Amino acid sequence: MINVALLKQICELPGAPGFEKKIRDFILSEVKDLVDELKVDNLGNVIAVRKGKRNPENKRVMVAAHMDEIGFIVTHIDENGFLRFHPLGGFDPKTLTAQRVLVHGKKDLIGVMGSKPIHVMTAEEKTKLPKLTDYFIDLGMDKAEVEKWVQVGDPITRERELVEMGNCVNCKSIDNRIAVFILLETLRELESPAYDVYATFTVQEEVGLRGAQVSAHHINPDFGIALDTTIAFDLPGAAAHEKITELGKGTAIKIMDASAICDYRMVQFMKETASKNGIPFQTEILTAGGTDTAGVQRMGKQGAIAGAISIPTRHLHQVIEMANKADVAGSIRLLRACLEEMDAFDWQP
Repeated sequence: MINVALLKQICELPGAPGFEKKIRDFILSEVKDLVDELKVDNLGNVIAVRKGKRNPENKRVMVAAHMDEIGFIVTHIDENGFLRFHPLGGFDPKTLTAQRVLVHGKKDLIGVMGSKPIHVMTAEEKTKLPKLTDYFIDLGMDKAEVEKWVQVGDPITRERELVEMGNCVNCKSIDNRIAVFILLETLRELESPAYDVYATFTVQEEVGLRGAQVSAHHINPDFGIALDTTIAFDLPGAAAHEKITELGKGTAIKIMDASAICDYRMVQFMKETASKNGIPFQTEILTAGGTDTAGVQRMGKQGAIAGAISIPTRHLHQVIEMANKADVAGSIRLLRACLEEMDAFDWQP
């Protein structure tokens, strides 16, 4: 149904915000033969252009998939060689317990997230929720050895391999490597885009949509489609109105999130395109959290008619993020259909 081997490579590569080089180099190697033009801007965004077939007005469609993942940065090495760190992106501290990480210094070093053992906690400490500052990284080395390889400012990513579970894939960084995968596979299958497609693999989304803002300002798109994960809270104890989306119910068409209200024309176009092509879909309203949709929508000179295709994902911002393979395949189909049929819709306000 989908190329899991390729997805595994994409998810397991490191790329904390501001340190996307390894995942960017992989994307460049995959995309170079799929597009007509290719560049990397000063911030590190990859902009890959496929020319439209029916485009006398030179209209531009920007499709944004961020390539960074949540991670950390080294802030201190103490006298015993333990690392202190600052988060790059949003973390729930309790998800750090008992996790392995990779510290990307002069060479990659495996480390573990350490904290105070329960055996020596006070009764009061046992009842408190953990804080990020309760954790440190243990590399199993003394300070002299650590400093041979690590310095303040080195990035840190989480260590976890991709596995298949039922009809799902499970890994760290499904957010948002699943969208990187979808955009690459769409370019591979895309035959006749209506307008010029600017497939943009953006940087630093997890720390404020920074790459999307810069690339949209440069591209100045007429239309924008963001690709990102969204909450699938289809779990025990969730009320119906809390679920946002559900795994296996199809790709999601965004109506709004906390940073963008999608253009009603783009929402309608996506719905009609999905229905016409027999692609299962659900709608998404996410009242907390934002995506590159906002940057794509706002940062061009005239703004863009923008929306988003969202991939339902359980356990977001953990190392056990889970997406359904059928939803992923449907996302590829919907994106391709939208890019090939965009000139058939009445975009008048």
